[in-house]
Amino acid sequence: MPPQGVEVTALEATSVVAGYGELEILHGVSIRVEDGELVAIIGPNGSGKSTLLKTIFGLVQLHSGSVHAAGNDISGRTPEAIASLGVSYVPQNDNVFPSMSIHENLLIGGYLTKSSLDERLARMYALFPDLAGRQKARARELSGGQRQMLAMARALMLDPKVLLLDEPSAGLSPKLVDVLARKIVEINAAGTAILLVEQSTQMALTLSSRAYVLATGKNVLEGQSQDILENKEVGTLYLGR
Repeated sequence: MPPQGVEVTALEATSVVAGYGELEILHGVSIRVEDGELVAIIGPNGSGKSTLLKTIFGLVQLHSGSVHAAGNDISGRTPEAIASLGVSYVPQNDNVFPSMSIHENLLIGGYLTKSSLDERLARMYALFPDLAGRQKARARELSGGQRQMLAMARALMLDPKVLLLDEPSAGLSPKLVDVLARKIVEINAAGTAILLVEQSTQMALTLSSRAYVLATGKNVLEGQSQDILENKEVGTLYLGR
């Protein structure tokens, strides 16, 4: 634990080497997210973006390197332990329980804490009013956009310091992507640091303050999002523009 009163980085992965069994996907990737910051990870398909989030959250084996959250070493810990230390994760797929209601999904999201559960539920329904009016509806009855909102609300039930978002706009219409983007900004503005993996580079670089570009499991660029967005050479080489 960091000394009391000392400011620490919200999330930091250092020289992460990770993969599936003997298959190494990440080759020494390093990223950091400061308190309250919104940071994007972009790059071509197969570059290791989603694998990095899964490694941070303990779902993929960390071969070497380290991951720290708010000064706590979470390297190789279980997802439950990592969540209890203030990191929540929203995967791209299978991110809600389809047979359960909206309300039941949110209750499960708050399973690690029994304190102020009613208050947290109220906050989620205020943040996502579309869900508030359908609390008894099964998740399988929701639209793609509503499911994504529910997945984020469920992750936020633990009041995390850091939210990991993996491809939240995947499969959504442009209109719903705009709605989702506004919600991500709102969540971040309320004080939650966000690490965003997003295939839509325009969206990712517009929302974030800083960004990392990955390619073939390695860092190839880090900088201010606006600078990366305006860099034509970077767009051609790594972003498919």
